Amino acid sequence: MRIIGGKFRGRRFNPPAKNWPTRPTTDFAKEGLFNILQNHFDFEEMKVLDLFGGTGSHSYEFISRGCKDVTYVDKFPAAAAFVRKTARELGIEDCIRIVQGDVFKFIAFEGGQFDYIFAGPPYALPTIDTIPGLIFQNRLLRPGGWFVLEHDPSHVFEGRPHLFQVRNYGKTIFSFFKEEDEAGNGNAMPS
Repeated sequence: MRIIGGKFRGRRFNPPAKNWPTRPTTDFAKEGLFNILQNHFDFEEMKVLDLFGGTGSHSYEFISRGCKDVTYVDKFPAAAAFVRKTARELGIEDCIRIVQGDVFKFIAFEGGQFDYIFAGPPYALPTIDTIPGLIFQNRLLRPGGWFVLEHDPSHVFEGRPHLFQVRNYGKTIFSFFKEEDEAGNGNAMPS
């Protein structure tokens, strides 16, 4: 796996993830997602939450592009340890808060708000369909903020509140949700 943009562009990292319960986002899908995000957000000003963070791929990508406030959450001890090690190697420990814990408990008790939230849960997770509702119910997005959920074609979110766009990258699908700002705008992008 590699970091595809920013100051660490091209840097490879190789987690010992053969037996991990993780599924890293493909470089193709990640590049497509970050092309969309860079046209909407100023990465240096963002507060980011990376749920089911796994190898830390999304967290590193944001920090590489100038983000200084990333929170990574994953309950798998080996994944969190790998991200701690990689953060030390990259010298980005002051930019990332690593939480080893249950994502659903984190959502319920965090209390903070974020400009952007990414969730890349295991596709077979039985409660994947509840995640968007929990994000908005617990008010984790700042006004105008976006939540992106990675899933496969067996999950469909069309017609759900806050959904404004869906992008397909093969079997990887990103559903985009937004929190309205004070003026009632979600800064929606054209489809």
